[in-house]
Amino acid sequence: MASETNRFLDREPPSQKLIVFYGSIKLSHLPIDEIIQGDCIEVLAALPTESVDLIFADPPYNLQLHQELYRPNYTRVEAVDDTWDKFKNFEAYDHFTKQWLSACRRVLKRTGTLWVIGTYHNVFRIGKILQDLQYWILNDVIWIKTNPMPNFRGVRFTNAHETLIWAQRERGASYTFNHHAMKALNDDLQMRSDWCLPICSGGERLREGKQRAHPTQKPESLLYRIPQASSNPGDVVLDPFFGTGTTGVVAKRLYRHWVGIERETRFVDLARQRIKDTPQNVFDATLFETPSPRKRRRVPFGTLVEYGFVQPGQMLYFGKTGETTARILADGAIECDGQRGLIHQVAKELRQAPCNGWEQWYYLNEQTGERLPIDHLREIFRAKYYKTKEEKREEHDGKDVHKNSLES
Repeated sequence: MASETNRFLDREPPSQKLIVFYGSIKLSHLPIDEIIQGDCIEVLAALPTESVDLIFADPPYNLQLHQELYRPNYTRVEAVDDTWDKFKNFEAYDHFTKQWLSACRRVLKRTGTLWVIGTYHNVFRIGKILQDLQYWILNDVIWIKTNPMPNFRGVRFTNAHETLIWAQRERGASYTFNHHAMKALNDDLQMRSDWCLPICSGGERLREGKQRAHPTQKPESLLYRIPQASSNPGDVVLDPFFGTGTTGVVAKRLYRHWVGIERETRFVDLARQRIKDTPQNVFDATLFETPSPRKRRRVPFGTLVEYGFVQPGQMLYFGKTGETTARILADGAIECDGQRGLIHQVAKELRQAPCNGWEQWYYLNEQTGERLPIDHLREIFRAKYYKTKEEKREEHDGKDVHKNSLES
């Protein structure tokens, strides 16, 4: 897996310095694995065009709170009342949203995607502006909080969820979605768009004294899914509202590069220390990349006939114990009860539903007498004839080591 390792290590290591952004300048390169302190709209305007693979944004909610909140025991609730969350009116908030989303679209690669999270206070306004700016929405995901803060006044339902919007920069462009990785995270079930996860609490919640350091700190478990789903090791993840650095922490854990933009000095200091304290071992692609059948070399069933892995006239069985059989034909098609077609076509007709012929048709292993799916033969063929680039590189490196040892 040497090539994959190099793909992550092909950039200079982070300098661990803080970049403070003061004015309208253009940066000649993307500051990888760094926090840029400054206004996100100004900083984004200075970054190189089409330089980022993925953006996660947790913008101000514009909560519009007009009074303090208290629990039934008369203790004050730590609500979001910071100045950065206050806007004069909806028009001002919409203008701000359009500015930062436009700036994000410029720095996103054509194949890049953006995630933005919000509540009922702002997410619908953000969704409209996303579409107005020609982003193409791929999904909305509901984060269902397993331990939400209750509605202490008892005048509304408890706000037990937030909404994430996942959008690509350009409709129809290719984009990264690691379907099999997300399926593996979900006990081999296709992951749905409702995520049940707890809010950030306990030891994970950063505090300054007895006060929480940031009012809207997101849990790492939530952020973990986003780069895992829509980026690959070595990709660049940008967060224009970096806060205390959860995006950077998770990106580091998953071997993604990151760029954080944050205005508040105290959040910058907390984020830098938090990321510094996050351990990172030597990169191993086998740990961080989930194999995808879609990316594997295609092998038609007819190829197995050509190479003698199966023979014309040989019988296949529909299911491990099924009685329905089909004959293999010389051109790679099969014939079942007078119906001729490809393995997927005939299987679909028998099941009256779409299905994968490689998994439905079985052959008889003459040595063991056991029925095995024909996909087993395809894997044997791949192992024999189709080596991956990494396997070829390792084989080549091994020959070079052997050659050098003989010469020495």
